[in-house]
Amino acid sequence: MEKLYEGKSKICYSTKNENELKIFFKNDVTAFNSLKKASYESKGLLTAKISNIIFKYLEKNGVKTHTIKVLDEQNVLVKKLKMFPLEIIIRNVAAGSIVKRLGIEQGTAFDKPIFEICYKNDTYGDPLINDDHCVVLNLATVKQLEEIKKVTLKINQLLIELFKQINIKVVDFKIELGLDKDNNICLGDEISPDTCRFWDQNNRKLDKDCFREDLDDITAIYLIILEKLESLNI
Repeated sequence: MEKLYEGKSKICYSTKNENELKIFFKNDVTAFNSLKKASYESKGLLTAKISNIIFKYLEKNGVKTHTIKVLDEQNVLVKKLKMFPLEIIIRNVAAGSIVKRLGIEQGTAFDKPIFEICYKNDTYGDPLINDDHCVVLNLATVKQLEEIKKVTLKINQLLIELFKQINIKVVDFKIELGLDKDNNICLGDEISPDTCRFWDQNNRKLDKDCFREDLDDITAIYLIILEKLESLNI
């Protein structure tokens, strides 16, 4: 298999089927635009397992995803998508960049989810953009943006309901979406503590902020999330 792309946390390989790819979850973790880096044994296994459980749950509840089959603990066979060059962010509670950007006190719960879009472009630092920017830059059409928002808000509600069962708050998350060969909008990439903020009932952080802020060993933290999700037998 040919390596097509290597990102910060995953490697993408071609397969014999032009409409399918294999994704490998790496043990690497980065923060602050890769200024802080590390590698932990079993980290890729943990993020893969967590993401696979969540994608399976979302599929069961009507969300189209790229997943075809879990191959092993760190490899997944997926549909090849034409990805929107966008990061879609949902914020239920104030944390991270929105606190610095707008001066909102960390931990402030929003009356309704805040929907944000970032342009995935390293040259410009993945800037925050709006719908008009998306259309002008030909990143997505008006109709596609409407569907993206609808799908994202559905994912948010489903995640809130899932994690409520294990007494964890979904603070915020980012996702990536793309079009399959039939032009269906599908969830791609991953959903894990690498791409979400999760807090327990005491507001203990159970995500990559543990690495960013040197709070805890993230493999121990990610294992907590995995074991709680596995207890639900999704």
